[in-house]
Amino acid sequence: MPVPADAAEAVIAEAEREVRNAARKQKRKAAAAEKRRRKQEDRAAGAAEQAGRRRAKEERQREEGEKALAALLERSVMLAAASGGSLLSCFRLVPDPRSRRGRRHSLPCILALVTAALLSGQTLLEDVTAWISHADPEILAAAGARRGRDGRLAAPHGKTVTRVLGMLGAQALADAAARYLAAALPPGPVRFPVAGPVLLPSLNCDGKEIRGATAADGTVPFLLSGAVDGVVIAEREIGAKTNEIPEIGPMLLSLSEHAPLAGRVITADALHTQRRLAKLICEQLLAHYVLTVKDNQKGLHAALAGLNWARARRHVTRDHGHGRDETRTHLVMDAPASVKGLFPHVRQIARVTRDVTRVTRSRTGKTRAPGLKITHETVYIVTSLTAREAAPKHIAAYVRGHWGIENKVHWVRDVTLREDPSRVSAGSRPRVLATLRNLAMGLIRQAGHDAIAGTIRQAEYDKALLLAILRLTPAL
Repeated sequence: MPVPADAAEAVIAEAEREVRNAARKQKRKAAAAEKRRRKQEDRAAGAAEQAGRRRAKEERQREEGEKALAALLERSVMLAAASGGSLLSCFRLVPDPRSRRGRRHSLPCILALVTAALLSGQTLLEDVTAWISHADPEILAAAGARRGRDGRLAAPHGKTVTRVLGMLGAQALADAAARYLAAALPPGPVRFPVAGPVLLPSLNCDGKEIRGATAADGTVPFLLSGAVDGVVIAEREIGAKTNEIPEIGPMLLSLSEHAPLAGRVITADALHTQRRLAKLICEQLLAHYVLTVKDNQKGLHAALAGLNWARARRHVTRDHGHGRDETRTHLVMDAPASVKGLFPHVRQIARVTRDVTRVTRSRTGKTRAPGLKITHETVYIVTSLTAREAAPKHIAAYVRGHWGIENKVHWVRDVTLREDPSRVSAGSRPRVLATLRNLAMGLIRQAGHDAIAGTIRQAEYDKALLLAILRLTPAL
């Protein structure tokens, strides 16, 4: 039976539509596949580019790290040469309290390993001795450890380390460490008079007790220190029957024998605002002083408070951070005759006003209400620097810089090196460990690192950095 023409045309049209749809579908599939291919190529190109950038960055970091390490090694060699040798040469100046018979480990080796343990983040004596027992052979070799019969390097036993630290002469160690660090400092200016106002290098003096320790007589050991930019170059223990006042003079005189203080500015807190110290600084040490005046010098304080400061030269500094705003106003003028008669060698006087606004949080039940706490403090300063030698901004820098010993030395020993939580109290161990903490901080700062905690974390896993800071590199 013949198919009608209309039906045939319909069938043909339907077939053509199916063919066209199939072609379009195929075309869409091909376009989608091409799009996926291009995306994959772009993704692969992006990944390759990112990997290239990452490799280039890693290469730059590696090169920078190698350059930094090379610079550190070079600096370590220079510092060691300036100080008279490696850290072992410093410890060789300390008398060994042990009998010659039965010594298996040298005193410089033991002290170098204890210092290395402190620089590796070990704060407790138990952790220090454990670290030494498992020290890397390269560190043992650099510290001069002995070899056993089997040829292997032997680390000192923990009991040996503890016993030696308890027997050691603490002041001899402090003198050797301070002299070693002081030798690497740049010399101070010695030309007088200066051409104009300039910021001179300063020596900051302050005391700190070793809270976790107790001496044999039941007292808490107290150390008086002198620091330059956070590097302790003088240290003296204060006896139970005295205080800082009679000890600071001998400490400065002893320091000046190997590190002349001429031309430096010596700063101290109000306790040391004494006429005898001022004469010693200016007449014997040929240095200058910047001292705080409080109620311990009642006559001088009253004379300074009664002056007319309206025409004094002014310098204002402002700081913001840690939830506080601090404004310091420094009024400086030449010392009048009435003040010169009360304190020797005073040339300028200053009134420092500190206005501090702190953000506080008072708690009521489960809620905390914000608030502000405003404090106002006024202190007076006397200095032997003339107006030609120090402008108001320089005196402000000396006053502010004095607290560097608190922030850069005492706070680091308390918090970073955890001196306060330590309960080491027998023998000379507390004093010896405090001196070695000061030495560790000084080595880090002289190596060019200001972040003490970060450097210690890095040195814990980087032997090259640790040995360079200790100045025990193979080049030495």
